[in-house]
Amino acid sequence: MSERENGWTLKTLLHNRLGVSRKLTSRLKMTERGIMLNGKRVYISVHLKPGDIVELRMEREVSDDILPEKMPLDILYEDRDLLIVNKAAGVIVHPTHGHYTGTLANGVVHHWRERGEQVRFRPVHRLDRETSGVLAIAKNPYVHQHISEQMIAGTVDKTYRAFVHGYPQPENGRVEGPIDRDPDNPHIRIVTSSGYSAATRYRTLERYLQARASLIELELESGRTHQIRVHMTHIGCPLLGDEMYKYAPDAPLTPDEFASSQTLDEKIGRQALHAFRLAFVHPLSGERLTFEAPFPPDLEELERTLSAGARGSEA
Repeated sequence: MSERENGWTLKTLLHNRLGVSRKLTSRLKMTERGIMLNGKRVYISVHLKPGDIVELRMEREVSDDILPEKMPLDILYEDRDLLIVNKAAGVIVHPTHGHYTGTLANGVVHHWRERGEQVRFRPVHRLDRETSGVLAIAKNPYVHQHISEQMIAGTVDKTYRAFVHGYPQPENGRVEGPIDRDPDNPHIRIVTSSGYSAATRYRTLERYLQARASLIELELESGRTHQIRVHMTHIGCPLLGDEMYKYAPDAPLTPDEFASSQTLDEKIGRQALHAFRLAFVHPLSGERLTFEAPFPPDLEELERTLSAGARGSEA
């Protein structure tokens, strides 16, 4: 407690200085020794004075509903509050109906059990099954809350790289288009005027003239389901290998161009999307952290294949 907080209530300190949400405050109040002032349990209406020591204790949690399963993990960073992994393509983040094992959660829970950590699996964000790259997992509700708030505020840098059909026009730009479910197929999202606002910034890194494809970098201004895949399809540049969002038979392509696009899709076998960079402020240290993951082998091979043909100049 500093002189500046003299006279504040403990509740004000928790919400305004420490950024503890009301929901988490309620949980702490129900936890034994969850909120302590100078070593004693107190009501959060108590007034503070300089030199007071406030302690918060969060009860240990475990994901009892997730079966620990040994699997290789590409860990980019870990401390007592955070785990950052480079997720492989084809791996589901969290168990779902019909997929109770083989998920990232199963592997992470096993990793923590081996380290003797009692932690609940809390991904801060999600990546589609076939999307590879950087994923953040919080080890407690306080860290999860604060990174989530940074995402809502737009201060988290989420940068993706993708291989797309065609050449985005302009080469560097911004796609703004509301997204919602397709009324004819609830599993698919579409750009529709009645949807939820969404915007994606992109820039072209490379153009592959012979393959009629591009490598682009994208930043999300919002976090809608399938946002990148939907927005790039919307501007006529669907991701290579994307079975759900791809060129329709009536796309404005010549027969040779359409056949070539199908060949490229078959070559990669999954949507060519990679979460390349994630940057945010660590909720406890206050340090801004940046994590990057290189392309996995399948996207490296795709890049070599595309580069073997005629190549346009760098954007």
